[in-house]
Amino acid sequence: MDLATFWFIVLGVLWTGYFVLEGFDFGVGILLPVLGRTKGAVGAAAVDAEKRRRVLLNTIGPVWDGNEVWVLTAGGATFAAFPHWYATLFSGFYLPLLLILVALILRNLGFEYRHKRGGAEWKSRWDLAIFWGSLVPAFLWGVALTNIVRGVPIDADMEYTGNLFTLLGLVPILGGLTFVALFVTHGAIFVALKTDGPIRSDSRRIAERMGLVTVVLAVALLLLLGISDGTAASWATTIVAAVALLGALQANRAGREGWAFLGTAVTIALAVATYFLMLFPNVMPSSTNPAWNLTVDNASSSDYTLKVMTVVALIFTPLVLVYQAWTYWIFRKRLTVGHIPEDVLPDRPDQPLQRVG
Repeated sequence: MDLATFWFIVLGVLWTGYFVLEGFDFGVGILLPVLGRTKGAVGAAAVDAEKRRRVLLNTIGPVWDGNEVWVLTAGGATFAAFPHWYATLFSGFYLPLLLILVALILRNLGFEYRHKRGGAEWKSRWDLAIFWGSLVPAFLWGVALTNIVRGVPIDADMEYTGNLFTLLGLVPILGGLTFVALFVTHGAIFVALKTDGPIRSDSRRIAERMGLVTVVLAVALLLLLGISDGTAASWATTIVAAVALLGALQANRAGREGWAFLGTAVTIALAVATYFLMLFPNVMPSSTNPAWNLTVDNASSSDYTLKVMTVVALIFTPLVLVYQAWTYWIFRKRLTVGHIPEDVLPDRPDQPLQRVG
């Protein structure tokens, strides 16, 4: 195996890690107004809703920023290992990627500033930022990756020749909806795994319903992609991914949230693997002329650059993995609304709050 192929596999692993970890972050953010029961809550119901939202945010509070390290690493590795791929991708997909960046910034601001003041209006605005900041990236990542697999207009100079509307075809939109449904299911199961009491039972119920929607969308998407771009290996990962998703739903119904979470994690990992298997040996096919495809060979850096990257990755990747595993272990206990102290729930809009997550 040459170094260019090795780094194509590494990128697949990095994107897998990002979507498995950030996927449940996105799911929890999208579910915040649903599991938090924000609509029409007043009086004691509003206090209960606020406690539920605090529990939801605290399930991902210690880990969401660490999860985003994976996308930064994946983007940096793409730039260094495949500069031609990076240039074509980021120039052609400029607007969707900019929207993803803006949404992620808004979401992160919501996590940081929601607890800085009391008052329902202040909190509800940051709740909206967290919701849209989770929904938009989840949808657009699905649209972008599906476009990459399907192929986009690229000329002989490796330049993208389409526009924003070129990316909004039926299949890419189906890809975006599938990613959203899968992440919501993944997030609901994560909340069930990390909480107890009514939130846990509500999360399991939502995971069961959204899981069925995900199965329908994923089967339609992977069949459409597989018929046009599938290989024997990608069909194998597709089938195993479908089995893992069904197993996750069965485990969720049986109250085995740990196995259910493992099942949705395997589903996401194999879905990403399927995308990369459909791509190889291309990294960005041209729908204009197959001769103008960006491939692992013509889009990669020099062997010297890839050798240096390999040494750096071998040193620092284990450190990142150990740190993240330690974080998840430290914050492994379940949360309930009983863990939210009463003194951080004032109704006065200008009273500063102590941040709990």
